[in-house]
This record gives sequence, C-alpha cells and structure tokens, in this order.
Amino acid sequence: MVARRKPRRSRRSKSFNISAIEAGTALSLAASTGAAQAVQDAIGGNLNGALNTLSSSAMANKSKIVGALGAAFVAKALTKSFSSGTLAKLGPIRIKA
Repeated sequence: MVARRKPRRSRRSKSFNISAIEAGTALSLAASTGAAQAVQDAIGGNLNGALNTLSSSAMANKSKIVGALGAAFVAKALTKSFSSGTLAKLGPIRIKA
C-alpha cells in the first residue's frame, strides 16, 4: 500500500517587483503635470481648477514630458538585453530594470 500525497498548495510570493524605469517615469510625469496640486483641488471639490491645473502644467512642460517618455522608451529598449533584469533587492522588494 502506497501513502497518498496531499495535494500541493501554491503559496503566494513573498516578494514583489518594481520597475525602476516605469516608476521613475511615472514620478517625473506626475511632477511635470502638477498632479499633486490637481488632486488636492479635486479632493477640495474644485474639479474645474484641478483640470485647469493639469492642462496648464502639461502645456507648459510638454518638452519635459516628451523627453521623459523618450528616455523611458530608450531605457526599456536597452535593458531588454539584461539576463535577469534585477538591479537591486531589498528584502521582499526586487527592483527590476
């Protein structure tokens, strides 16, 4: 008589990945568009002011926004050649390229 094995239960991963390029691009875009001020205006109930803040900041910083998106595109293309893609590991956080 052979002992039966218990069904294998999959475990949730105890680590998570953060893309350094995408996180940096998102932070740069948020700063360039004045997203923090727009969110504060929207929470305060001034939706018109929030949209005006976003549009005026985006128009004023459009060259900076295009530059950030272009740099992110080039960086993603260059990092495709990394074998593991992991730049750093801090506890459960893995920073990927």
